[in-house]
Amino acid sequence: MSADWKNKLYFGDNLDILREHVADESVDLIYLDPPFNSKATYSVLFKEKNGSDSPAQIEAFDDTWHWDMSTEAAYQEVVTGGGKLGVLLDALRRFLGTNDMMAYLTMMAIRLIELQRVLKPTGSIYLHCDPTASHYLKILLDAIFGGGRFQNELIWHYQTGGASKRRFSRKHDVIFWYTKSAGHWTYNGHEIMIPRTEKAMRRAQSPTGARIAADDTQKNPNDVLIIQQMNPMARERLGYPTQKPEALLEVIVKASSNPGDLVLDPFCGCGTTIAVAERLHRRWIGIDITHLAIGLMRHRLEDAFPFDLSLYEVIGDPKDLPSAHALAQQNRFQFEWWALGLVNARPADAQKKGPDKGIDGEIYFFDDNTAIAKRVIVQVKSGNVAVKDIRDLRGVMQREKAQVGAFITLEPPTRPMIEEAAAAGLYKPESLLSAVPCLQILTIEQLLLGHKKLDYPKQRVETFWKAPRQFKGKRQSREMTLEGEE
Repeated sequence: MSADWKNKLYFGDNLDILREHVADESVDLIYLDPPFNSKATYSVLFKEKNGSDSPAQIEAFDDTWHWDMSTEAAYQEVVTGGGKLGVLLDALRRFLGTNDMMAYLTMMAIRLIELQRVLKPTGSIYLHCDPTASHYLKILLDAIFGGGRFQNELIWHYQTGGASKRRFSRKHDVIFWYTKSAGHWTYNGHEIMIPRTEKAMRRAQSPTGARIAADDTQKNPNDVLIIQQMNPMARERLGYPTQKPEALLEVIVKASSNPGDLVLDPFCGCGTTIAVAERLHRRWIGIDITHLAIGLMRHRLEDAFPFDLSLYEVIGDPKDLPSAHALAQQNRFQFEWWALGLVNARPADAQKKGPDKGIDGEIYFFDDNTAIAKRVIVQVKSGNVAVKDIRDLRGVMQREKAQVGAFITLEPPTRPMIEEAAAAGLYKPESLLSAVPCLQILTIEQLLLGHKKLDYPKQRVETFWKAPRQFKGKRQSREMTLEGEE
């Protein structure tokens, strides 16, 4: 591993980032869990005051694709590029028309071209999907990688989820494994051996009752991976809607990469792939298109690896005032999520937050030995601000019975705003000696430069689900069994 290597989190469209930042044949392992075109809107769950699931949610992404001008441009780029993929995409459009499924397949095709480009000759790609579009994705992969590079269709079988009275219960996802080469690739079967069942070991004994050889007590997994989804109280659960268990990614990362190899996840969500790669001493690149996901990943890494986290950098988020202005003009909601991340606040419920609610984010904290959480209300402003905004925030604090209010502004505050905030007084819990201002104004510039930070009692904070602390290289226990042992 290069001494100057920094792991990377990229904010932005993975197509652009792959083309601009990832070199040809530089990646050892790719895992991607793209949106499934399930036409579902996913929300991120945060922690409630007592640590349970919060009814307040924030919309993470809308898993629905539509045919628009950008889709048409991508389609034309692929088709005019020629080759088997161009012929296939043209045939699919004739068959499907310009509907949502065709938009999804076009989006995937142009990105899979780039993923094939960046993969090393000995590298592997694992595409995680479900039966909604798996049959179409398989023929896309055949066209891009070649049918001879197909190695396995892995079935991730789980027992959680609902039961149906109208059809067989749906209890599995599909993971396609392809390699860049038809002859040589990394596969560490010895790294993912799992114990045989007691019944299987009894069958393996000889009639004389001889002891079983050590190699006979374990078996390489077959292509059905029985790994349970996370239950609501699982320690690794972070509240992200499509979060996958680390046990599943551990199998993939161990099987198809070695320590020091580079692992890429272009749809990394809350960062399960990069967390597993970090623990197993792999280098990594993660990409996501929302600042909400980037913020969750940063919290996850900091909680899981507080002492030995490899150096990493976030690329694509604002680093100075001009880039903060640019983000605010491009997408107000992304700016808001990013700004809330500067003070480690969670976004407020997007569905319940009305125009007069006045809450963009919040932080729950405990400053005494009771089980009663205190609250910081956060407002984010990217436009012109005036003293009326501070008066409004004071009213929201009173209505919500919040102990502290934070006003984050892209523009500098006026003198009347500063005076109005000071008039709100101080908050001083009985258990602590120091007091903090009840209403605090923080500019984006101050936060970026580190000249000022949000001040509130931090005896214990319960804003985000915390990832359990991990120690790199330690094997994580896996709830994994096999069916059909011989």
